[in-house]
Amino acid sequence: MNVLEFTSLVWVGSFFAGLLGALTGLGGGVVVVPLLTLVFGVDIRYAIGASLVSVIATSSGAASAYVKEGYTNIRIGIFLEIATTIGAVFGAFLAARMHTSLLAIIFGIVLIHSAYLSLRPRRERAGDDRIDTIAARLRLNGSFPDGEGRRVYHARAVPAGFGLMFSAGTISGLLGIGSGAVKVLAMDHFMRIPFKVSTTTSNFMIGVTAAASVGIYLSRGYVDPGLSMPVMLGVLIGALLGARILAAARTRLLRLIFSMVIFLLAVEMIYSGLTGRI
Repeated sequence: MNVLEFTSLVWVGSFFAGLLGALTGLGGGVVVVPLLTLVFGVDIRYAIGASLVSVIATSSGAASAYVKEGYTNIRIGIFLEIATTIGAVFGAFLAARMHTSLLAIIFGIVLIHSAYLSLRPRRERAGDDRIDTIAARLRLNGSFPDGEGRRVYHARAVPAGFGLMFSAGTISGLLGIGSGAVKVLAMDHFMRIPFKVSTTTSNFMIGVTAAASVGIYLSRGYVDPGLSMPVMLGVLIGALLGARILAAARTRLLRLIFSMVIFLLAVEMIYSGLTGRI
C-alpha cells in the first residue's frame, strides 16, 4: 500500500467515524483509535495523538451547528469542562507511562461498560419532576427544539455529574477518545438531561478536553502531521454531516448504533491487547 492509498483509506474511515461521533456524542475518536491500530497497524500512541487532533476539529465543526440550532446547553458544558480539563491532563501523563497492550485493554473495558449503560432503559425516579437546587442556582436548566416546540428540562445530581466528568477527562487524555461516551452517559443517566442535549453538549465539550491533553502528546512526539491531517479532515466532514442528520434522527436508533459499534470495537481491542497484537 502506497502513501496515497493509505491516506485515502484513512480519510474514508475517519469520515464514517466523524459521522458516528456527531450522531452519538462520541467525538469520532472512539472509532478512529481502533481503526488505525487494528486495520492500519499504527502504534496506539500515534493513533491517540491523531484522534485527539480530530476530536478538536469535530468539536469545532459539529458543536457550532448544534449551538446555532439550540440543542447545546453552553452553561452546563462550561461548568463541567472544569473537571474534564483537569482529568485530561492527568490522563495524558498516565498514558505516556503505560504499555500499549494495557492501553488497548482499558480502552475495550471502558467501551463495553458504556455500551451496556447506553442500552439500559432509563427509569423515571421518584422526585424526577422536582427542581434541583444546585442546578437552579447555577442556571443549568434549559430547553431544546423537540418537534412541536421547545421542550423544557431540569438538570439533577450536579455534584455526581461533576465528579464523573473528572473520570471522563482522564479517559480522554489516556485513550484519546474525547471521552464523549462517558460524558453522554453521565449527563443522560445521572444528571437526567435529554439524550439529544447530552450528545450535543458533549460535542461542545470534547474539543477543550482534547486540547488540554494533546499538548503532552505533541511534546512527546506522538502527533504525526501526515497521519493527523487525513484523520482530522475526514472526521470534520463526517461530523458536519452528522450534525445535520441528528435533528431528524430517532433517539432509540442512536442508542442502538452507539452500543453495537463500540461493543464490537471493544471486543477486538481487548483481544488484541491480550494477545500482544497492539
